[in-house]
Amino acid sequence: MRGVAVFPASRDIKVIERPEPEIAAPDEVKVRVLDVGICGTDREICSFEYGSPPPGDDHLVIGHESLAEVVEVGPAVTRLRPGDLVVPSVRRPCDSPRCGACRAGHQDYCYTGGYRERGIKEAHGYMTEHVVDQDRYLVPVAAALRDVAVLTEPLTIVEQVFALMRHRPPWNDADTPAEERGRGLSALVLGIGPVGLLGAMRLVSAGFRTFVYSRELPSGPRAGLVDAIGATYASTEEVGFADLAAEIGNIDLVYEAVGHSHFALEALGVLGTNGIFVMTGVPGLQAFRETDPARLMRQMVLNNQMLLGTVNAGPDAFASALHSLGTFSRRWPATVPSLIAGRHPPEEARDLVLGRPQGIKTVITF
Repeated sequence: MRGVAVFPASRDIKVIERPEPEIAAPDEVKVRVLDVGICGTDREICSFEYGSPPPGDDHLVIGHESLAEVVEVGPAVTRLRPGDLVVPSVRRPCDSPRCGACRAGHQDYCYTGGYRERGIKEAHGYMTEHVVDQDRYLVPVAAALRDVAVLTEPLTIVEQVFALMRHRPPWNDADTPAEERGRGLSALVLGIGPVGLLGAMRLVSAGFRTFVYSRELPSGPRAGLVDAIGATYASTEEVGFADLAAEIGNIDLVYEAVGHSHFALEALGVLGTNGIFVMTGVPGLQAFRETDPARLMRQMVLNNQMLLGTVNAGPDAFASALHSLGTFSRRWPATVPSLIAGRHPPEEARDLVLGRPQGIKTVITF
């Protein structure tokens, strides 16, 4: 069977032939991969910035945003059957008996760094025709979401944030319906890629007055998607942070999805009273810029602000993301599918990963 792999030693990326996996344990499930999304992480792995093959292998099969169909289940698996659609989660627990997070099934908060990640770190990914995985790492998908479920993994990031926000005033009122938790509050999303747009959809669906801020001019196609979901778009080419903050008023939540440290620091300076600043981007090397940490610290303490970094999500966030995708699809039936720029065969993966991103989310289809 085919798979798309990187070879770090030779710095090569190519389609390879792999042996078809077979179920070897009672709790395992064999799936046929349908769709795999290409993201910035895949591009960085294929630029050999990071990414590590499983021990003993000279290559790493990439791909961690996936949708698959069950083809066979082990004798201990009762909640899945052939024909079911599933989205696999990404991170696998470390082996340390002292890691309370991994031992409790929260490997997204692993203490040791010894976790493995499918398609990223020491475990092959999903850009291949068939995969065998344990039942507990597969999240069921409603058939109605077949065409958009590949967007689940990037949406889990904001779902993780919402889970944490429930423990902080004023979002922790258990009697407030989920679609009203942001009522009367303002959110600023930095970035207009898949993570930013999906985050904006989640915030709008929760009742936040939502703004999206990025480089694209308002006449661009992505800006049009922002308008279509009822958010407000602002371009860095036309308005600065100070003027944007004056227009928004108190900014209760900043959701950073660009991975640019200078941009993030500027946004932190306009975060409002009791605000939460969420960082999801991982910046590469950038030019040094002086800042005033005392001013930022003073602002955060006196304004009761919170700074949160998030990089991975657990099974609960995957289930929440699928629920949200269903909500989005009913609310914006034309907009959600348009996030997928195109579906391509695996033979085109190398050029797509190494080239400039086309549209919002490019998908490899088997």
